[in-house]
This record gives sequence, structure tokens and C-alpha cells, in this order.
Amino acid sequence: MPHKTRSWTDLIPKAAQDYIAGRRLDEVECIVGDIAGVARGKAMPASKFAYQDRFFLPNSIFLQTITGEWTDNPMGAFTEPDMILTPDWATASAAPWTADITLQVIHDVNDQQGNPVPVAPRNVLKRIVSLYEAEGWKPIVAPEMEFFLVARNLDPNQPIIPPMGRSGRRAAGKQAYSMSAVDEYGKVIDDIYDFAEAQGFEIDGILQEGGAGQVEINLAHGDPVALADQIFFFKRLIREAALRHDCFATFMAKPIEGEPGSAMHIHQSVIDVKTGQNIFSEPDGAESAEFMYFIAGMQTHLPAVVALLAPYVNSYRRYVPDFAAPINLEWGRDNRTTGLRVPISGAAARRLENRLAGMDCNPYLGLAASMACGYLGLKEKRMPRPECIGDAYMSDTDLPYNLGDALDIFSDSGPVREVLGIEFCTVYEAVKRNEYKEFLQVISPWEREHLLLNV
Repeated sequence: MPHKTRSWTDLIPKAAQDYIAGRRLDEVECIVGDIAGVARGKAMPASKFAYQDRFFLPNSIFLQTITGEWTDNPMGAFTEPDMILTPDWATASAAPWTADITLQVIHDVNDQQGNPVPVAPRNVLKRIVSLYEAEGWKPIVAPEMEFFLVARNLDPNQPIIPPMGRSGRRAAGKQAYSMSAVDEYGKVIDDIYDFAEAQGFEIDGILQEGGAGQVEINLAHGDPVALADQIFFFKRLIREAALRHDCFATFMAKPIEGEPGSAMHIHQSVIDVKTGQNIFSEPDGAESAEFMYFIAGMQTHLPAVVALLAPYVNSYRRYVPDFAAPINLEWGRDNRTTGLRVPISGAAARRLENRLAGMDCNPYLGLAASMACGYLGLKEKRMPRPECIGDAYMSDTDLPYNLGDALDIFSDSGPVREVLGIEFCTVYEAVKRNEYKEFLQVISPWEREHLLLNV
């Protein structure tokens, strides 16, 4: 009998195979996440994809700002050489909102010599994971995603407003954990569940947050790269679900004046590969010295990575007291006023929740930045400040107040730049400086209202 050649579709996850389920696959999207976490790449007929094992994109995709402008390459001449993209089959996922049968595949990004491109955000996260692995550790994360469903906004000069619910009234704020509030836009939630199931993603829970139309999705804990891939995919599927029902989904840190902001809280723990045990706990269940070192690393180095956790000028509008957002680097047990919270858990699940990251951050970079700080703490073996007992909003802020200040701290931090990669940090800073410069040239409605005729 002739030997049967193995198809590339045999290499993809079961959820993607089930989605195709004998139907003709029409299209494949070959994608990578850029500095902002935007999907870049190319789509092609599945028949063409089947006969190629690599694809090409210019390295300039990592020099593009969120406004579409180009930053001068701080690492040398701007010649835009091609990078080599190879499919990571484990990431193949349905695009169930499309009219035809389409798969999305995240691609690994290497240079023409076969080396990982150091400025690719997914490679930055892999770099941090490899630092843990070199020590015999396995990092575990569990992200939380907050976002707003809002009415369609076709004019950027107009403020964002909540969406219309099934009752015919606009979604109301201050309804945290309300089941009826979630039901107001239940059809969007239903599509989110359906899309996630088609893509093979596990949702740990969905709840109403404190803002008008604000939703939180919790993901099960697991591997940092796999979960960053999921968030990357989730942002797109949530937007598509919202569009089906005449509203927008936004991941801006602070889209609506007077409402809370949206965070990407990151729960982190570390497993000893040899023993399979959580290094944050002693055999008797007590907190370990490593847990304290990890907290100290976060307190010491998080200011230097705020530029990655809060990457836009809007991000800093979220850091205000009494809006369930951190303004400090205090730590405490089951204390949501602290930037670093130790949730209630058993010894095996002991973890630290980093509450600083905004949902507007690139998931690869947000996880990489947070894990880098914890890694440095484990290596430096310092002790944290005493636990904050009480209202941490009463303490002094440890955080920069705007993107410019955050970039200055980022630029001056040798340890953080070393672990994240000097070339990546140089390119990231250049892109963000360009964005900040563009913002400073915009005259806001507040300035026109209060300064035009009064000063």
C-alpha cells in the first residue's frame, strides 16, 4: 500500500480539527503580535498555505506606533529585511465569526539566520520563561481580563457611552457581580462563550465588574506563553462578538470618564520542576523565603516596567484611588487596596496577584514584565517591606504619573533591560517616545473649554 503523507492539519489542536470537521478549509491567517499586541500578518487560501513551510514579513512591523506612524530604527539602518515566520501548530485556532471556514495560526518569528527576533513580543516572553527554566522553575500565571462593552462610537470627538441593554436602557455602573447586569448584554456573552468553545479556550468565569458595561473574564492558570496567546486571541473574538450586536468592545484602560478602569490582573506562582511543588510554600504549608523574595522583586523592579504594563497616555488615568486600581506597590494578604495582593489559597495554590497591569497592555509584554520582576527578586534574595495592614490608598504612591516618567525609569533600569533584552527595550522605548510625542501635539477638549477664553 502507498505510504500516506501526514497532513499539516494532523498537527493542529483537536478544537481546530473539530471546527473543520470534514468541511473544506477556505483560508488560513498567518499572524504575529506587534509591539501593541495588534495582529499583523497575511491571509491566504488554505490550498496555498499547505504548500509553504515559511512566510515572510518585514521587521518594520515592530517599529509601527499605535497611530500607524513609523519610528526610526534605533538599532541601525531602516532597510526592512524580511523575517522568517514558521507556524506554531499548537496555536491553530478557528476564526468562527468569518463567513467562510478560516483558521488563525500564530507564527514564530526568526531572522534569516534562524535566531529568534529579539524585539518580537512573543519572543520576549519566551526569553523570560527560559530564564526560569534555567533555574529549574516553571512559572504559572492566571490572567484576568477586564473590558467594556460600549455604544458604537463613530466620532472620536464624542465621549464613550455605555451600550443599550436588552431592557432598552443603557448599562448602569456600580453593579459589580450583578447577574441581571450581565443579562443586559447576554447575547454578546453567549457569542463570546460560543467563539471561545470553537477555539478550544477554557473560560474560568464571567462576571459584571463595577463600571457601566464592564465585564471580567477569568482564565484558568497555566503556561505563560499559551495564556498570552489566548488573551491575544480573546481580544479579537470579544471585539467580533460585540460587533455582531451593534456595540464595541474596548480594552482601553479608562474609556469612560467617572468609571473604573480595566485591568489585566496577573496571578503568579512558580513550580519546582523536579518536585512539582510550589516554591512559594514550605513542606509544612507555610510561606517560603522564595515567596518573600518574589514579592520584594516586584516592589523593587515594577516601577521600571510600568511603561509596559501601562503603555499609553490613557493608561495612567486608571491609577486613581478608590477605583479598585493600585496606586502603590504595597503588598497584603487579601487586601485589594494594595498593588500586590496575596489571595486566599491553600499552600499548593499560593500565588501573588499583580494588580498594576492594564488591559490595554500587550499580553506577551505584560506577562513578561511582571515575571521578569519576580525572577529578579528570586535571584537577588531581598526581603519586601512589611505587609500593609489596612487601607494602602493612604500610603505614598510608588508609581510614575505619566508615560514620559515611566519611560524615563524604564530607560534607567539596567537589571530590567538585561533580562528583557537590550535590543527589545531600545526599540520599545523608541516606539513609545514617538507615541508620546504625537499625543503632546494634540489639543484636548478640556484645553479648548477652559483655556480658550479664560487665560
